[in-house]
Amino acid sequence: MEPRPLDALNAARNKRVIVELKNKTQLIGTLKAFDIHINVVLEDAEERGEDGEIKRKIGTVFVRGDAIILISPA
Repeated sequence: MEPRPLDALNAARNKRVIVELKNKTQLIGTLKAFDIHINVVLEDAEERGEDGEIKRKIGTVFVRGDAIILISPA
């Protein structure tokens, strides 16, 4: 069976990921959950600035899928 995009997300569950948003914000956190719309829940999330420095700690965050450009292993 061909791997599907959601299979890749499932493999990343409970691992640290970088989520880049349309507004150029980067969030780094542990991927806890997602759905077919790629809405995601991150735990221990931090917001990273364009310089790569941590701007603030957010904790648990829900991110709407339509705001996401990419999700990558951290």
